Amino acid sequence: MNRNVNAIAARLSLRPPQRKSLEILDRVTEILPLRKHADLKAALEIIRSEYPGVTDFERAFPSLCFAIATGVGKTRLMGAFIAYLYLAHGMRNFFVLAPNLTIYDKLIADFTPGKRKYVFKGISEFAVVPPEIITGDNWESRGANLDLFGGVAINIFNISKLNSEAKGGKQLKMRSFRETLGESYFGHLAGKPDLVLIMDESHRYRGDAGVRALDELKPVLGLEVTATPFVEKGTKGAQPFKNVVFDYPLARAIDDGFVKIPAVVTRKDFRASDHSAEALERLKIEDGLGLHEQVKVHLATYSAESGRERVKPFVLIIARDTTHAAELKKLVEALYGGRYVGRVIQVDSTSKDEEVTRALLAVEHADEPTEIVIHVNMLKEGWDVTNLYTIIPLRAANARTLVEQSIGRGLRLPYGQRTGVLEVDRLNIVAHDKFQEIVDDARRSDSPVRLQTLVLDPEAVRKPLATVVSRPNYAPPDPQGPNYAREGAVVYSAAERIVAALVVDELHRLSGNPNLAPTSSALSNVSVQAQIVQAVKSRMTAQPVLPGIETGPDVSAIVAQMTQSLVMGMIDIPRIVVTPKGQVTAGFRPFTVDLTGVRPSNAADTLWVQRLDDGVGHQVVLSADQSGGEEARLEDYLVRHLIDFKDVDYMAHADLLYDLASQTVRHLKTYLSEDEVEPVLRQQGEALSRLIHGQMQAHYQEGADEGYEATVHRGWTELKPCAYTTAAGESPRDYRQAPPDLNRIGTYLFGGFGRCLYPVQKFDSNPERLLSVILDRDTERWFRPNNGQFQIRYRRGSDHPEYVPDFVAETASTLVMIEVKAANQLGDLEVKAKAEAAREWARHATEYTSQNGGKPWRYLVLAHDLLQENMSFDGLSKVAATV
Repeated sequence: MNRNVNAIAARLSLRPPQRKSLEILDRVTEILPLRKHADLKAALEIIRSEYPGVTDFERAFPSLCFAIATGVGKTRLMGAFIAYLYLAHGMRNFFVLAPNLTIYDKLIADFTPGKRKYVFKGISEFAVVPPEIITGDNWESRGANLDLFGGVAINIFNISKLNSEAKGGKQLKMRSFRETLGESYFGHLAGKPDLVLIMDESHRYRGDAGVRALDELKPVLGLEVTATPFVEKGTKGAQPFKNVVFDYPLARAIDDGFVKIPAVVTRKDFRASDHSAEALERLKIEDGLGLHEQVKVHLATYSAESGRERVKPFVLIIARDTTHAAELKKLVEALYGGRYVGRVIQVDSTSKDEEVTRALLAVEHADEPTEIVIHVNMLKEGWDVTNLYTIIPLRAANARTLVEQSIGRGLRLPYGQRTGVLEVDRLNIVAHDKFQEIVDDARRSDSPVRLQTLVLDPEAVRKPLATVVSRPNYAPPDPQGPNYAREGAVVYSAAERIVAALVVDELHRLSGNPNLAPTSSALSNVSVQAQIVQAVKSRMTAQPVLPGIETGPDVSAIVAQMTQSLVMGMIDIPRIVVTPKGQVTAGFRPFTVDLTGVRPSNAADTLWVQRLDDGVGHQVVLSADQSGGEEARLEDYLVRHLIDFKDVDYMAHADLLYDLASQTVRHLKTYLSEDEVEPVLRQQGEALSRLIHGQMQAHYQEGADEGYEATVHRGWTELKPCAYTTAAGESPRDYRQAPPDLNRIGTYLFGGFGRCLYPVQKFDSNPERLLSVILDRDTERWFRPNNGQFQIRYRRGSDHPEYVPDFVAETASTLVMIEVKAANQLGDLEVKAKAEAAREWARHATEYTSQNGGKPWRYLVLAHDLLQENMSFDGLSKVAATV
């Protein structure tokens, strides 16, 4: 496999389906010469020899379709294609086609350096000379200087605009002569020997006049990306593409957790036939908005508990036509005393002005007021938002059309991955009248939410597994096992190995005596060496299983050799116990509850929410819950839930709890009448209490009136053996090379290190492997610690679990604990809690090492997207995250 595939996949953090697509492109470029005016018949035979599903290019040039489910990342994949073709094959000219103005604007932004979703972030070659972006709006000025740039040129055009120009057989403006070029811009592009055409959402314009006109550009290759690899042809129905080279359907994306979980919603014990069309429509809207308000609370709670940015959800209502959309807007704004006035936008043929378009694209931003979008199917693809959580379809359509047209807009995950909180990971489709029809359709074998393929690797399935124990390099081989001699290691006889084991045991015993051996290097002192020799000889004499052996091996020599091996193969990690002095206090500080955007309301029924992927259903209570009894004070509906949390002591926090509850009640009264507040507290008191408790975590404090005292029980601790499960008989992989399947990197064993304190290690991610390359090159020694190596505890709610950093390394001047984190997780409260505990441990450890001639300790958190082999460890240290 081309090394550029591994590099690009790592730098862009490609998901498995994206990486697989890139691997296919890599293989295609190996077997198919990319040149203009290729023999299509011969090229098709070459492709079909490895990808038999491709039966026709359906273009005047070789063109392949990558069918990737919505929400998996098609735009990033297009960026990966361009980066690969440039880095691996030197291609510099690309023509990217968008189906409409929305996607056109989005693509320009995503290919522009400095933008939030810049697709080439991590490609160092483009950091120095970024690609030149030529668009349908600036080609006349910038395209003229195209050859002066000397780098990659990405042309981005809107097919809708090209179609309007080509209507009626007219000539494209690009075909008109340009004096600055000496030819037309079209001719200029057609003359490029390496032009690649990339078609986004290609199902939208397969037979359009603009695309037919572009056939004459004769690109060397066409790459199509779409989530819908078929076109509708009247009575013939959906006609699948004939050039699909890779298909990753929605069901796979749902199953793999790359998108939200789709669910259909109705009322419990509901019969649509009992209601008029108007009443049913209003019920769906009211229930959808009630569910929306609950989702807001869950998202706010998750933000408070995790420390991640808050997500503002919104509702999409799909109207029948423009008149219907206007009526719905009035209805929504009249509900709940005008709560949603100024928070609803209407998108249809009457609302194409720039202000509405900007508002639509800004709906994702937390500080933008829109909570309800009403549209008449004007936008299909390209509305790239992640915070759509509730869809209310009010157009007449069959179940499949409702699902396919609805869920595509709401599948993207706001945090890039599932959180494990169902309400945060779920997309709700409110369809009272179509509930059973949608559920039945989802259960069909050809349902888009169930249809998937799974290709097993027979060799991988049949491979037996084995347990491999990786002992630290200084440890002697197992006396009962074969004598595995490392390079440069002393080869011991069977008797000498028994002595070596006794020596190591004595060395470890001395780690618990910081007065005699405050550091591992102190073991080399003459007096300590003599004490170890004497202790080993005494044990040899006292054990009857070793008769006469004391006269054989040279104990002094073995002690000296084993001590040197331990000192050279050790990073001193002191065992520190921190205890408070004087009176200890712990609790929560007063604060103002953040209830921005949280406006729960009372509804009349219980909803039934059924997942479409696995068919599991459950009820969501919107009606008042009579359980728990009636409370004398409104605040008690919240306090009774708050005191159930294990870290909340009612006696110590009563005043604070009632203050927080009072703030919440006052907030409810700003938009609810006095009679409405109690039912809402009965109904959603538990959810509101979780939100309050989540925010309390950021205001926790503990202390001792006389400070803390750190006691060092061990100056250094032994390195523990690591047990790994791996394929039996499989040799460790070279740590400098990425494995073939990054999705399975946790199953591989890596070796070949020069400065690691263990012969083999495992990694949880490719960024960790990349860090090992840097550490092995730039530090004196490093390893991945085991549980119990540090005894660092951090606070997580009422628990204090152990924290083990990902790496430990020693440089010429410092000892470092290192944590590798996904860039989008750096703000998590748990990450911050770990960092706080680790830095406190490092402070006490440094105090100890400074008294004993050792190096200071540091703690670094590195974002995964910083890890590239060209980075030095010093360079990484300077850009470590502030957590």
